[in-house]
Amino acid sequence: MRVLGIDPGLQCTGFGVIEKEGNALHYVASGTIRTTGAGTGIAQGDLPGRIRIIFEGVREVVERYQPQQASCEIVFVNVNPQSTLLLGQARGAALAALVTSGLAVAEYTALQMKKSIVGNGHADKSQVQEMVKRLLNLPGVPGKDAADALGLAITHAHASSSFEAMAKATDLKRRTHAQFKGGRTY
Repeated sequence: MRVLGIDPGLQCTGFGVIEKEGNALHYVASGTIRTTGAGTGIAQGDLPGRIRIIFEGVREVVERYQPQQASCEIVFVNVNPQSTLLLGQARGAALAALVTSGLAVAEYTALQMKKSIVGNGHADKSQVQEMVKRLLNLPGVPGKDAADALGLAITHAHASSSFEAMAKATDLKRRTHAQFKGGRTY
């Protein structure tokens, strides 16, 4: 199973692709999609242009690496509501690119990913980078955004096994008439 992890950001969106064979995890690729700086042709204030770069960049990663599943970080509420809204738009562009590519997307908080990778939900970025390096047997630490994206892919690779086992263990049919708190149906 090939898994793509996305760490959305308006200036820099991280991506990481891993392969899961049994219990073994193998590194495939990682990097960042930058929306500002040299070569982008996008001015700092051009939000629609930056959203387009994220959308097209994620689509390009999906086309190139052909993942079967994807995971994306859930946006946390920031101290600055404007920053949270902007980050949400970047995340929306990434999610739209994933789902229009036909991928099912699992979502994890940063706390869930850090707990899964480091064992501590409040780990700092350098700890995530080091553990991703060790788990994937990389020659060096990946960049911060790429490490978070690889961490999301690893988290999903481990969690998907549990989800599959739970689905096999129960023969209950999925209910579509009820709702969770907050309006999410199941």
